[in-house]
Parts: sequence; structure tokens; C-alpha cells
Amino acid sequence: MTNIALGPSWLSPDHLINTYGLWGVLLIVFAESGLLIGFFLPGDSLLFTTGLLVAGGTLDRPLWLVAPLIAVASVVGQQVGYLFGRKVGPSLFSRPDSRLFKMENIEKAHAFFEHHGPKAIVMACFVPVVRTFTPIVAGVSRMNYRTFATFNVIGGTLWGAGVTLLGYWLGQVQFVKDNIEAILVLVVLVSVVPLGIEYLRSRRKAASAQPEPAEGADVPEAVGAPRGAGRHRAQKN
Repeated sequence: MTNIALGPSWLSPDHLINTYGLWGVLLIVFAESGLLIGFFLPGDSLLFTTGLLVAGGTLDRPLWLVAPLIAVASVVGQQVGYLFGRKVGPSLFSRPDSRLFKMENIEKAHAFFEHHGPKAIVMACFVPVVRTFTPIVAGVSRMNYRTFATFNVIGGTLWGAGVTLLGYWLGQVQFVKDNIEAILVLVVLVSVVPLGIEYLRSRRKAASAQPEPAEGADVPEAVGAPRGAGRHRAQKN
């Protein structure tokens, strides 16, 4: 199989799978799903490649075993992230000298979950980096655990098993076999589309919320204009 180099060679999905096997895949999925140190790991491309290797027989494990185990690793990783955020998060966010962990971020996260509802947990599973931090922020903001657990299982299963199954099915298509690197790049790009849409939506909302100057307010003085010129213009009008 062609070496898939979307980043450092030691993070290449096929290198990780060939070196550490299925247990390595499960550990990486677990870490990327809820541990702070796992945000840089190749989640989507790793799962897709796992499906490809199962289809090609390189990974000598049955699909009926691989897909459920990956889903479980994702769900458990998010559970650990949630519990970490719930137990340790508040003390991190309350540090006065911390630029990253601030109480205002907790309030924003809580408002985000209130606005988007449980679907935020499912959506985050398909967005790199976001899926790592979302369970932690959900725990910090004290999202209802039963709600989190329910949609955590749905999202983790859809992402973990779904992307693996997609790789397995497409791995039997000759075009995909001949263009593996391009397909993986496409998988990563598609996975960040929800994040881009949400970013643009928030920017548009912030721009529309900008307060307009009140009618009759003093016109700001231009640089180099005589002092009081703006006030006189306003009076003349």
C-alpha cells in the first residue's frame, strides 16, 4: 500500500496501523476523543485508512470487530473528557493568570450548548480538534450528564464506526485504491466544513450585532481638524 503522508511520517495513518495494529488505532481514537494531548492526532484519516486496510486484508481483523471497537474507544474517550472537564476544568478556568482557561469561556460554551442543543455533541465528533475539546468544555459547563451520554454514544458511533465503514466500502473501489492520498485529503477537508460554516455564521452574527451610532451624536473629529470642529458641524446640521 502507498505510504500516506499528510503530515510527519510518524503520524502517517498506515505507518501507525502497521506499527501498532488495532490496539494502536483504539488508543489513538480514545486519546483524540477527549484527552487534551490528543488534538493533533489523525482521527478521520486514521479511521478511513483502517477501513481501507481491512478491505485490502492488510489489517487482519474482521470488520464486525474493528468498527464496534473503534466506536467504543471514541465513546469512552469522550466520557473521560467530560469527567475531566467536570472535575478539574473549573479550577483551570478560574485561574486569574490564565489566558486560555477563563470563566467567560465556560459561559460561552454553556450558551453554545444551550443554543445548539444536544446536536452540538454529535456535530463535534466530525470536526478535527473540536471533537477533542468539546467533551471537556461540556463537562466544565456542567451539561446534563444523561443528555451528554446519550448523544455522546450517537456521535461516537456514527463517527467511529461510520468513517471506518466508509473506508472499507470505498476501499473496494479501484479508483479509490489508485488515489488514496487525494481521497484522504478530501476526507479531512470535508470534516472541517462544519467548523468553517459555524465560524462564518458567528462572524456574520457578530457584525450584525454591532451597535449603530445614535442619531444626533457628535461626529468624531478628523485627525488634524481644529478642536471642536465636529461639534460645530453637528450644531449646524
